[in-house]
Amino acid sequence: MSASWPALPGEDRTATGPDGGPHPGRGELIGREAEMGQIRTSLAAARSGHGAALFVTGEPGVGKTRLAAEALAAAAGTDMVTVRGRADAVGGPVPYRPLVEALFLLARTGLLPDPGELGRHGPVLARLLSDTGDPGAASHLAVAETVLRVLAVAGRQRGCLLVLDDLHDADPGTLAVLEYLLDHIGQQPAVLLLVAGQAPRAAAELAARARRRGVASVVDLRPLGGPDVRLLLATELGIAPGEVCPGLVHHAVDAGAGIPFVVKELVHELAGHPDRHGAEASVPATVADSVRRQAAGLGPLGVEFLGMAALFGQRFPLPVLERAMGRAHGELTATLRAAIASYLITPDGTAAHSGPQWYAFRYPLAAEALLDDLGPGERAGHARRAVRALNDLHPGLPGAWCAHAARLHEYAGDIREAVPLYCEAAGRAMSAGGVGRAVDLLTRAHRLVEPGTTAPAVHAEVLERLLDAAACSARFDRLPEPAAALTALGGGAELDGAELDGAEVDGAEVDGIPGWRRAGIHARLSDIATLAGHPDQARAHLDTALRLLGSHPDDAHTALVDLVAAQVELSRVAPDRLRTAARLARRAADTAERVQLPDVAGRAQLLLGQLARSQDEPAATAHFKRAHAIALAGRLPVLRMSAEAQLAISAASHDGLPTRVERARQEALRTGLLPLAHEAGTVLALERIQRCEFEEAGDLIREAAADATRLGLGRPLAVLRLAEAVHHAHQGRRAEMREALERLAPLLDAAPGLRAMSYGLARAFCSLLEEQHDAAGREFAQALAYDAENPATGDFGQHGIVLLLGVLAGRMGRRHHTAVARASAAGTRWNHQFVGLAHAVLLGREGRSHEATAVADKALEAADLYPMARRLCLRLIARSAYEDGWGTPVEWTREAEEYFHGAGLQAAAGACRALLRHMGASVRQRRTGTERVPPQLRRCGITAREFEVARLLAERGSNKDIAARLHISLRTVEKHVASLLHKTGHPNRTSFAEAAHDLTP
Repeated sequence: MSASWPALPGEDRTATGPDGGPHPGRGELIGREAEMGQIRTSLAAARSGHGAALFVTGEPGVGKTRLAAEALAAAAGTDMVTVRGRADAVGGPVPYRPLVEALFLLARTGLLPDPGELGRHGPVLARLLSDTGDPGAASHLAVAETVLRVLAVAGRQRGCLLVLDDLHDADPGTLAVLEYLLDHIGQQPAVLLLVAGQAPRAAAELAARARRRGVASVVDLRPLGGPDVRLLLATELGIAPGEVCPGLVHHAVDAGAGIPFVVKELVHELAGHPDRHGAEASVPATVADSVRRQAAGLGPLGVEFLGMAALFGQRFPLPVLERAMGRAHGELTATLRAAIASYLITPDGTAAHSGPQWYAFRYPLAAEALLDDLGPGERAGHARRAVRALNDLHPGLPGAWCAHAARLHEYAGDIREAVPLYCEAAGRAMSAGGVGRAVDLLTRAHRLVEPGTTAPAVHAEVLERLLDAAACSARFDRLPEPAAALTALGGGAELDGAELDGAEVDGAEVDGIPGWRRAGIHARLSDIATLAGHPDQARAHLDTALRLLGSHPDDAHTALVDLVAAQVELSRVAPDRLRTAARLARRAADTAERVQLPDVAGRAQLLLGQLARSQDEPAATAHFKRAHAIALAGRLPVLRMSAEAQLAISAASHDGLPTRVERARQEALRTGLLPLAHEAGTVLALERIQRCEFEEAGDLIREAAADATRLGLGRPLAVLRLAEAVHHAHQGRRAEMREALERLAPLLDAAPGLRAMSYGLARAFCSLLEEQHDAAGREFAQALAYDAENPATGDFGQHGIVLLLGVLAGRMGRRHHTAVARASAAGTRWNHQFVGLAHAVLLGREGRSHEATAVADKALEAADLYPMARRLCLRLIARSAYEDGWGTPVEWTREAEEYFHGAGLQAAAGACRALLRHMGASVRQRRTGTERVPPQLRRCGITAREFEVARLLAERGSNKDIAARLHISLRTVEKHVASLLHKTGHPNRTSFAEAAHDLTP
């Protein structure tokens, strides 16, 4: 039996229904499997007469009441008696309130024992249930024994669960009774589930004593981790976990600290305001009310302390607050302890500057709620006092203090002071590799600058820095609309292609901003448009930048524009686009080094390396190393990580060891360099596809594609869509490959070089696995045609498998092999298998069988990392090796057949079996369709072929008819019929047909 179940303030108010069980329509309890397992074990023991006590503890909102409700539902599901009560501090303590409430519930449901059944404890029960609830002269011991006997009687047949909630608000008498119950519940058919916070109060001390004595277990609920937060969000949104936006999961974990109540209220707030995202979402009203009540409980000094602390964000320095408030450390000690006990703040042990002087709000939304509660005047006053204290304690604002000072000046309304401090702090963050942090700081600075109130040069500098940081991090959501940004600088007409007057063309100032500076801003916007996959916008911004530079620009102003022009060139459709891009990048690199622009020089070297990689690996490596040296000399961490990632990619292509690439990807993710992380991730995904690690590759592609879609990264998304198609193609899944290519098609304008790769890496490979060699030849030819009119930056088979197929078909010879082998791309481990085997085939045709065998063995050693490609190579070269007398073609073909059969690639496996027959080798018989044999026949040992005969036998067909329909000999049919009758125990075919009539269609 059960009744309404009150929820704690700040706890999950929607998780339980009117009967105390899970609310109808709500999802299952998330992330508490171990805790519920412990509770179910105790409930089962109670039904056998062995009681137990469990304390459920945890911070507000972590789900204590939700867990108790689930326990009540579990107990009710096994027909146990369920009863509960709740302490309440409102109106002053009531003696034994939770116990009396529980007794009344038993009385209302007719399960309360008659006082006569309790002997001399009956009067105590009667007085507890009187109007006053006063047991009179009865001692705590007498009350405890009375409750114990009530539980024994109520649970003697089915067991009983007693839940007492909010025990941190319980009166001393209740706790004294519980102390007695804890010592004696083990001999009763009942479970005590006692819910209390972790604050240092009497209930928490009782739990600690009980655990030490071994009379109770403590179930301490911790916040949910990322996977469980994802499940919770999916439940609240009514969608599959895989459909939950990764950004929403990250925001919920970060802003809600994994506390279920906060996470649920946050997602409801976002669902109610779909136009808000991430940091733009306001604090849910329920969360703000909970924080406000907790802060009010600390008194006026606590409210002032927390309000000033909130000015610093989630983490705050105690000495600065003490100085700002004019309070000694000892005066704030009690307030500090109370705030910690209320779970509003905690000692900060996560930040680099953490120590005994730093504290943090339990979750960011708490700080935001307290900040929102400050009126404008109060906020400005607090901020001025805090910034004065900060400058007194940390002159010159070293390290992170600069960002804190900028934030305080903003709250104080001192915009002229705040903006340059934000820019300085962002520069420090970029130098330390904190790209995401720099974007946040520059976003705040840009929101403060306004035409007419901020100097144009300052406005332009803030926008330049923000665009640079956003390009590194892909945080395009933090950028203003280009038209609005340019209008604020007095140049909105530029986007419309308006004619520029002579002053502007000559680089003269317009609205206080020189033409060269406006050109730089357009160049940055072009770079971002390229990354976002908007080539038309990128070209428009680039054209505007070139016009603004004029006819005789200074070298210091052309380097960036040339670098961006090289990037834009890669999205053009032209046969010489790679050469043009390389020329522009070389000019940018030379100019930037001459005028000492290390970031531009390093980025140009990276682009030169990427363009040279397929043809001249040593030159590419030299470019990457030069970029790395520039980064180290200039202390440019973003450039350093990019150079190290490119060097790792080059090394992995030769040694087949992607460890360094994975390290580079993880570092990029940690520092917020998302475009770089996506580039490294795509390389890893393709490497895993080649290694046939399809599940891992698929997971990586799906996660990265979802993230790229969310961020608006059009060019990286196009590459990921190609990887998705390759992922399916290398498994012979043509339908899924086509769907992936359809998703790629709208993105090809952002990366036109991918057309050739889509034919070579995806379509043609899939055709080879389907034994459609003519189709594969046409698709490789189409890839080469696309590459001729618009060269690809990546390998699509032209340096490997195209050569092998051409040599096998007789279209290519020694001259072609020499030309292909000269390219650096032919030396990658993936291509080495194809190029080496092409060489072996040529040697075999020249009668040099021993050399051919040796070269093939070396090539196949390189192929060991790539299971599918190795067997495809074996399948392709075996006939040539057999006919020219080199290698071990029969063994190779058997190995390939075994692999293709196991991989479900039946066309390739069948071709291998036909080739084995051609070579006069024995062929292992492969039967498919075993799964179609009914279980009862499989148990008799009926094979797939015998089952085919059995179905026709059930139709009462003659042996001759069966032989004709199955294309087998009459003698084979007779053997199968005899085997069927023997295995099934039927005397003749008529008996079998009558028993197997259900096998007929």
